[in-house]
Amino acid sequence: MLRGKKIRLLPTPKQEVLFWKSAGTARWAYNYFLGENQAVYKAYLEHGKVGPKRISEGAIRKHINNELKKTTHQWLKEVGSNVMKMAVKEADRALKRFLKGIAGKPRFKTKHKTKPSFYVNYESLVRKNGGFHGEKIGFVRTRETLPKLPKGNHYCNPWISFDGKYWYLSFSYEVPEQETEKLTGDSMGIDLGIKVLATCYASGERKATVFKSVNKTKEVRRLEKKLRREQRKQSRKILANTARYETVQRKGKKPGRKPIWKRPLRECQNIEKGRRRIVLIHRKMANIRQNHIHQTTAAIVKTKPSRIVMEDLNVKGMMKNKHLAKGIAGEKFYEFRRQMTYKCENHGIQLVFADRFYPSSKTCSCCGHVKENLKLNDRKYVCQACGTTIDRDLNAAINLANYFQSETA
Repeated sequence: MLRGKKIRLLPTPKQEVLFWKSAGTARWAYNYFLGENQAVYKAYLEHGKVGPKRISEGAIRKHINNELKKTTHQWLKEVGSNVMKMAVKEADRALKRFLKGIAGKPRFKTKHKTKPSFYVNYESLVRKNGGFHGEKIGFVRTRETLPKLPKGNHYCNPWISFDGKYWYLSFSYEVPEQETEKLTGDSMGIDLGIKVLATCYASGERKATVFKSVNKTKEVRRLEKKLRREQRKQSRKILANTARYETVQRKGKKPGRKPIWKRPLRECQNIEKGRRRIVLIHRKMANIRQNHIHQTTAAIVKTKPSRIVMEDLNVKGMMKNKHLAKGIAGEKFYEFRRQMTYKCENHGIQLVFADRFYPSSKTCSCCGHVKENLKLNDRKYVCQACGTTIDRDLNAAINLANYFQSETA
């Protein structure tokens, strides 16, 4: 069984410069692969769909190593060879997923919007006392020691990334299978929402547990207010540095406006300081949300039910509601589902996803009557058949706990 790990690094100033060079090289290699393939496909269309449609990953790497690295791009030698190699592989994988219809069209990575990261050769990554040794980067100190592996094993897929404040090493490693835990035999239903993050109901204990929404906590509200203030200050600084606007005609789009700066933005230190403050606020909020999801999912799994039922939510469709989109995005429903999937697998718990059109909120948990005219602002479920009055989220959690229970028991 593979287990993931993320460890904070303590690089020297020289190593940090090398990290930035490696991240820049990875970004350049990714964009170079996409650019070359776009040019080849454009030529394919212009010549009446005659000739190659795309260039393979191996051909691009061969061209970079045999030609560019020896002539115009000698700076590629300053970083590990696997940095460029893995970046090209990532771009090739993204393009293949797009051609198969699995994912959207891959975009070029930009310096200011892309998370800096690069691959470390797993074969040369060696655990040392107080850190590790990597290709071209030498010995790097870490905040905690790397897990010790049996002889002959390697750390899988190691990447170094920057989150706006610190550098981290993330990897996975093989751990022995855990013994099957003794489960309670209960069936638990989980109803996700915006007012509260999750309402859980265990059929055996007949007890409901509610996990609060992180959006309503005092710290998140304080940070959101601080973020709005910093963004207004940043907007005023940029506006004060704008001399005029010029019209730009983009292909297939409406004419746009491009600002002409009084001074280049890279020379405006106050604007750069404001940008960094905004980045750190976003980082802190993201960490709070991630920690809240981890604590919630861990608390649910520790109750050790035999079966957990969740809704298969159409989050993309829910985000189209402009009044709820911000709250839904802050709850991180997909991350909640991802963590529940692997944590249930580790503990031997059966995870079931109810049908997307299963009326868990509209069905009475007492008599089974379906209320078709249930509105979103009806927070109490009142059954027209038996007169039962119950909280809407709790009613949905009970129905999910009983979802196909007789067939899967």
